[in-house]
This record gives sequence, structure tokens and C-alpha cells, in this order.
Amino acid sequence: MGARPITCLNLVSFPSGKLPPEQLHRIVAGALDKITESGAVLAGGHSVEDSEPKFGLSVTGVVHPEKIWRNIGARHGDALILTKPIGSGVLFNAELKGKLNDPDAFNSCIESVTALNHTAAEIFAQFEVHAATDITGFGFAGHALEMAQGSEAALTIELDALPVMAQALEMYSAGITTGVNRHNREKTMPHLRLKQSAAVDRQEILFDPQTSGGLLVALPEEQATDALDQLHQSGLEHAAIVGRTGQRDGDTHLVIK
Repeated sequence: MGARPITCLNLVSFPSGKLPPEQLHRIVAGALDKITESGAVLAGGHSVEDSEPKFGLSVTGVVHPEKIWRNIGARHGDALILTKPIGSGVLFNAELKGKLNDPDAFNSCIESVTALNHTAAEIFAQFEVHAATDITGFGFAGHALEMAQGSEAALTIELDALPVMAQALEMYSAGITTGVNRHNREKTMPHLRLKQSAAVDRQEILFDPQTSGGLLVALPEEQATDALDQLHQSGLEHAAIVGRTGQRDGDTHLVIK
């Protein structure tokens, strides 16, 4: 991480016999909007006939070799900042099943996942980033564990400090989940210590698979407040200090308090 995007290629699979071309046009137009917003350019693409729609981008960028942000390398004394709220997985599933009756909550979810991490990355570039990762399909716990396992410190997370999307906890309390939560939990739990008193909904939000989630960044404690202030001033109002690094205890790499 830490690179500047330069060019992008569209990669599209599309069932032209099932969906109208207007749908494809909207997908490509939406992608172009985000490519332009990021400062990159669209250089072309490839399309394939398929039974269901799929879309992605192949991106080429540049980064100084001494300024690459890896998802390992957090140090003792680091603070951990998360830039976006979590919970998109269960909200998408609830909406799909017709269980989410709050359009404002779903609209806020869409606004979050369609927001680039571009602004956050520009802000963090002014600070001493020791490790960084984006939160996606493995959920918060899975990606935080990757960072911890590749560092010489354990990550201690304050469960109540995690920013959560509106209605996400309510959906878990109502028994709605995703098809990935169980897998994420099983892969993470052997190296995670989770307080037993944590409510079920709070536990499940740790394993919620994210679409276009935010950044989890480890940086020196003394720089965290300034970084957080700049994130808030830039419009990233949900950004929060969610934990700190500490001594590792045996095979426990991630502690949730």
C-alpha cells in the first residue's frame, strides 16, 4: 500500500442475454467516476460473456520503494486507527433478504463503501506509518490478525471503540448473519482472545466481511491524535483510535477487550 494509481483496465464478465446493456453502461460509468476521483485514468479493458455479472479493475501505480506500507510491521507503542465503520456484510445480506427496514441505514452503508480510501491515504502519508491494511472479506478480526502475526507485537482492540454502521448490530441481534462469518471466526479464534462477556452482536461484527472497507493503520502513539484530527476534518467522521499494540502472550496475537 501507499502507491499512487496511474492507469486502470476494466475487467467485466456480463450475461448479455439476461441483463440489458444499460446495466453494463452504468457499471462502467460508476467505475470511471471513481477512477477519475482517484487521479488515475482508464486505459481500456476486457469483457467476457458469463452467466452472472462480475466487475473489477486491474490497476497500475507507482510508489517509492522506501515508502511502501505493508500489512506487517506494527511496533510496540503504536496506536491503531480505523478509518471507516464496519458492518456492510450483514447490512447487504439483510437488504437482500428484505429484513432491513431502514433506508437511511442502507444509504449510509452505500455511501461508506463507495468512498475511496484516497483521502485517508494522503493524510497518513504525512505521518510515520508502521503498518497498514484495508478491511475487506476476512473481516476486521481477520485483517487485524494478519497485521499482528507479521509484527513483533500483539494488537489489543477496544471492542466498544470500533465504529459500526447503523443497524448492523441490530441485524446480528435479530439472527441475521452472512455466509462468511463462521469461516472468518474459525480462522481467527485460535490466535484471538475475546472477552467472554461480549454480546453476540458485538462478537459477530468482528467477523463481518467488508466490501471496500476502511484502512487499519498502526502509527506512533504520539502522532495518533493529530492524524485523527485531520481525518475528521477531511470528512472521515467515523475514523477512530480502536486499540494499541502490546506484548505478545504466547500464540495470542490479537486481544479484544
